[in-house]
Amino acid sequence: MADAHAGDKAATRTQDAGADTPVQPAGEWPNLPAAFFDLAHRHGERPFLWSRRGGQWTPSSWTEIARQVRALTHGLIRLGLEPGERVVLVADNRPAFFVADMAIMTAGAVTVPAYTTNTRADHEHVLADSGAALAIVATPQLGERLLPAAASVESCRRAILIDNPDKAPADAPPLSAWADVMADGAKDDDGAAPGTPAAPDDTACFIYTSGTGGAPKGVMLSHANVLANCRMAETLLKPVLDDEIFLSFLPLSHSYEHTAGQFLPMILGAQIYYSRGVEHLASEMTEVRPTMMTAVPRLYESMHQRIRRGVRKGSRLQRLLFQRALQLGKQRYRHGRLPLWLRPADALLDRLVRDKVRARFGGRLKGMVSGGAPLDPEIGLFFTALGLRILQGYGQTEASPVVACNPPAKPKLHTVGPPLDGCEVRIAEDGEILVRGPNVMKGYWRLPEETARTVHDGWLYTGDIGGFDHEGYLMVTDRKKDIVVLSGGDTLSPARVENVLTRQPEVAQAMVHGDGRPHLVALLVPDETFLQQWAAANGKPHDLASLHDDPALADALETAVQRVNGELSVSEKVRRFAIPPEAFTIDNDLLTPTMKIRRHKIRAAYGTLLEQLY
Repeated sequence: MADAHAGDKAATRTQDAGADTPVQPAGEWPNLPAAFFDLAHRHGERPFLWSRRGGQWTPSSWTEIARQVRALTHGLIRLGLEPGERVVLVADNRPAFFVADMAIMTAGAVTVPAYTTNTRADHEHVLADSGAALAIVATPQLGERLLPAAASVESCRRAILIDNPDKAPADAPPLSAWADVMADGAKDDDGAAPGTPAAPDDTACFIYTSGTGGAPKGVMLSHANVLANCRMAETLLKPVLDDEIFLSFLPLSHSYEHTAGQFLPMILGAQIYYSRGVEHLASEMTEVRPTMMTAVPRLYESMHQRIRRGVRKGSRLQRLLFQRALQLGKQRYRHGRLPLWLRPADALLDRLVRDKVRARFGGRLKGMVSGGAPLDPEIGLFFTALGLRILQGYGQTEASPVVACNPPAKPKLHTVGPPLDGCEVRIAEDGEILVRGPNVMKGYWRLPEETARTVHDGWLYTGDIGGFDHEGYLMVTDRKKDIVVLSGGDTLSPARVENVLTRQPEVAQAMVHGDGRPHLVALLVPDETFLQQWAAANGKPHDLASLHDDPALADALETAVQRVNGELSVSEKVRRFAIPPEAFTIDNDLLTPTMKIRRHKIRAAYGTLLEQLY
């Protein structure tokens, strides 16, 4: 492992820690509950958390959420929850997630949010590894996998079900109804903000890494870690902040949404609307009209394809206007401004084209923050040219999680922006990105040796490769372990090739392979709309399992591959490809919950198929 202090060749960037601070600096709150109750007292009856009930968006005020947190805190203490004990929380995005999360922390315990997509075996690992004392689950359906797992783990004394079932399942630990725990706790509530035994450096939560490789590890994040990261993000966004509305749809069990989609809006005094899921997102954006959103590249890729398909269906005039708006928008981004003679046409296209695109996203977005995986710069440029501000960032769960992000005033799409205020980033001699600051984790739960390998002399070794441009913007080129070295010695980034492939209208997902081999091959999953149209035109069933080895479908995808190869260097070209019988999904364990491909799982599932391509 490279030395974090290795010589003059290592580059370091950090933002000055004395920038503008919020009215109540995050550092002055000793813990997250203290921050919440202070803000709840300040904001009172203002709307805070919104959910959709009976076809209508319904708000809960800061005062009401504070009352619920107090009641649940006392209820958990009545159930015997002790400071430092762990509570696994499995819930969709809803106000009750926030209430449970905050109540657990207020009791001095540790929240362990787990993915709603976890299998029973996944839940058993999280429950047993964390030594969870309690489990909270939202619905009977989610309980079907969690409750049997909890019953098999000795440390788990009880489970709490938020939505009451008709009857308790047979294979479950002792069960309590959420409403009953709240009612019991309300008896001890005197209306005052409860004190919490949590100190700044005490663990607030374990975030289990989603696992693109290996078994998930419990990342211990302290109250100070999360508060520091919120302060850093607030400083970055300060120039555009006002009365913010967030639409939360990424899983709150992921550190990205847990910090940036829950605690950052809390610190900002913003309103949070909880999405019912990605399938409802398009309509919800027009209803909620968010000012801020956090998303992953897969969402932008999907939106890009959808907009492109809509344009192709339009009239010739509409297509020409769209292409001209795109062209001028790209020119403005690249040169900073347009020549005077082009500005009237650009202003007209803003009203005719860009306003309609912005309206599909609610019409008042100040920023769409992209994180969780690298964003293809061409996709970012597409949205930027159409008047939507894309702010690509970079982080890791181990950094609470945000390390760097593009500033609203000057985004650079081929970068992830400069390091956040107070976060130091260094490039080791072998190109690895190292991070130091108050947002770096306490360590991995019960893995001291793994912690020592990952955090050395205060520096977090990210496992990512990158560098800085001349203005101090960080560029991330790849995961250290994902870099492909061909047998001829050429080194390349699989993510770059995959991004170009998935930009094609025929391709939804791609995974390239070739480490130690003479050239690249790939697995390609066809775009659903393309596949449906192709199957209808060719009189074949619309079923990937039936079509994956159809030579005619492979010929249709070959056209897309040849287009891609025309953009790539000789060593990056994909020489052969295969079509798997099913898409990469969370359910088949080939995607993480934030929609990153799990290379090691895909290679394990399709290793023989990949080798047959050589």
